[in-house]
This record gives sequence, structure tokens and C-alpha cells, in this order.
Amino acid sequence: MRRLVERFGFGPRPGELDSLTAQGFERSAATLLSTVEDRGSPPPAVQAEQKDKDALRAGQNALTTWWLDRMVTSESPLLERVTWLWHGHFATSVQKVRSASLMLNQNQTLRRLGLGDFAVLARTMAVDPAMLIWLDGQKNTAKAANENLARELMELFTLGVGQYSEKDVREAARALTGWKINRDNGTANQNAKQHDDQDKTVLGHTGKLDAASLVDILVAQPASPRFIAQRLWLRLVGGTGPDDAALDRLVAAYGTGRDIRALLKAIAAEPAFRDQASTLVKQPVDWAVGLMRALKIRPATLPEADRTKLLAGLRGMGQVPFLPPSVGGWPSGAAWLTTSAGLSRLQVARLLAGRADLTSISGDDAVSAVGALFGVDGWSERTRNALNTVAHAPDQLAAVAASAPEYVVSG
Repeated sequence: MRRLVERFGFGPRPGELDSLTAQGFERSAATLLSTVEDRGSPPPAVQAEQKDKDALRAGQNALTTWWLDRMVTSESPLLERVTWLWHGHFATSVQKVRSASLMLNQNQTLRRLGLGDFAVLARTMAVDPAMLIWLDGQKNTAKAANENLARELMELFTLGVGQYSEKDVREAARALTGWKINRDNGTANQNAKQHDDQDKTVLGHTGKLDAASLVDILVAQPASPRFIAQRLWLRLVGGTGPDDAALDRLVAAYGTGRDIRALLKAIAAEPAFRDQASTLVKQPVDWAVGLMRALKIRPATLPEADRTKLLAGLRGMGQVPFLPPSVGGWPSGAAWLTTSAGLSRLQVARLLAGRADLTSISGDDAVSAVGALFGVDGWSERTRNALNTVAHAPDQLAAVAASAPEYVVSG
């Protein structure tokens, strides 16, 4: 149950695992993967364009705090989890986009389309204003084709490495020509005079291709559903990927409608999803949001100084929303277990524990109580010994427990 709410959400709230266990795994999974209500807090007002560095940083910080707060408070954690998952897949950074408003619009797109037909999502993202800036799509014209967006659209977003040729990249770039961004109103439109309207041939398909028809060709390739299934498996289950039989089942569930929600349900139904060997090191944002859910702390209501420290801690761990390091997104696994990341994690844990009501872990068996609070069903002997040394101080106990392997790794 803990795995279910951590992989398809951000971890349990106090007492949530007990109620889910009473329902049973199948019923709980069905409810979690079917219930989506977008009733979170409205986004902050951010300017369409921030040319001043300080204004851009302020807009970025406001946007980041808002999204973290939605992750923590959401009654439909799947919606925010899927938005976060696609943000890592269609990774776009405000550092180059330089507009909190455009990043917000992209975030809302991922939230609106992230559980539907992947083709619709991919078509929209191919001409998303923030994405066009991030991958130089606005510089792509009939007279001077830019291949950045075309290459990543195939390699990272729809097909994977080795599923296309360099000629396909050049032809796909021609299909994506002519898109321009209006930063004042946050829209992207195609300039017919700068679009190459001649025939192109991509992956054996010839025609006067544009962005939409190009994406349709890509998502119809046999490699695409397998690529998407493997990418989601990597983020939600871990390991090296599903075996051939499991992958076939996932692709069948995804189907001709490219149904993302059906694919997620199929992942949860796989025996490997419950396999104890299928562990994942939590990404810093997953870890911090899960901790705040357990401690009932909202980022938006923290004092400004604490919000600043929280964002600084995420930077120290190597992950801040809206700031992926590259178009490939963030790493996974042991990359998050560096010494410097561990120190930042402990600092954030201390910050949050210091703001929490910890009366529930101040009893005689405080070590077991903090495990129950965090949804950890057991501590190793080594961890328990370490926790016993700070069991007298609830804030220290919570901070150390949140930094322990049993909590940092989603088991």
C-alpha cells in the first residue's frame, strides 16, 4: 500500500495506509487510478514576461511553491504525480525559457492532457511555447531549419534511440518550421511564410507534413508504445524495465488509443509492481513532498524564510521543479544518494520537523511511532539503533528517520 501511494502519488498522509489496507490492494489501486479532481489551489499571478532577473526569480519561486503546495495538499495525488512525471519526460527549464508564465501554461497543459491520449499530449507539446523556446523551435524556418526539436521529439519524447535516421531528423525539422511565440499573450502560431510546405518523407511517410501530422506518424510507429511503456515503468517501478511478456501486456493496455491512464492501471496490476526487489530511490521532490504530507506541512503557509530554505534544500539535493538540468530530465536511482545530497536532505528534514506537530511520536516507543507516521513498516537494526539515540527529541527523531534508507528508498 505504501508503494501504491508513493508511486502513483507522493506518499501517505497520517492514517491513510490503515484505511487503504482495509480496502485491499485492488480496490485501493482502482480508486487511486480512477479518481481525478482538479480542485487544487489556483496558480499565482505571474507576469507574461520577466526581463529583470529578480522579477524572473520571484515568479519562478512563486510558481514552484504553488506546485509543491498542490502536490502536498491534493485530494487527487495521481493528477499531480502524472503532471510531475510528464514534466520530467518533456523536460523544459525556465532558465532558458525565462518566463514563469510560459512555464505555468505548460504545467497546466501537462495536467490537463497527462492522463488521456498520448498523441494529443505529444501534438500539443510539440508546439508548446515554452518547449519551442527551450529547443529553438522558434528559430526553425524554411530557409534555415533547426533540428533540435525534431531530434528530441523522436529520441526523447516518442520513439527512443536508434528508431530513426539522420535524414528523418532533417525531414522532421522541415515539418516543424515556421512556429513563432508571442510572449505578450503566451501563444505560439505558425507563420505560413516561414513554414516549409513542400513534401517531406519521415519514416517512410511522404506528404506536406506539419507538426500535427509528424507527431501522428511518430506515435503510430511500433516502437513508440513500447518506448512510452518502458519510460513510465522506469519512473514508477524501477529496475531495468519490464520483461517481454509484461511489456506486451502494457502495450496492449495502452492500445490504439494510446490511453495513458489504462497504461498506468496495467503497470499497477503487474506482479513486478509488488515485487520487493522493485525499489526506487525517491527523487528529492518526491521525498520532500511525501515528508510534508506526512507532517501536515504546506509549503505555501511556511514563513518566507523557511520557503527560501526549502527551495535552497531542493537545489542542494539537485532537483527543483521547472529547472531540469537538460532536455533529458533528471537522473534516477543512486544519482540521488551523494554525500552532498544527503546533507541537504537532512537540513530540509530538520527544517520541516521543526515546524511540525510531533506529539504522535513522543510516546514510549517513539521509534515505532515515527515509522507508523512515515508509513515505514520496519527499521533495520542499524537504523533503529541510530533512531534510539535521538528518540528523546521528537524533532531530531523525525529528521533522522526521514533521512534513513527505509524512507529515502520507496520499497
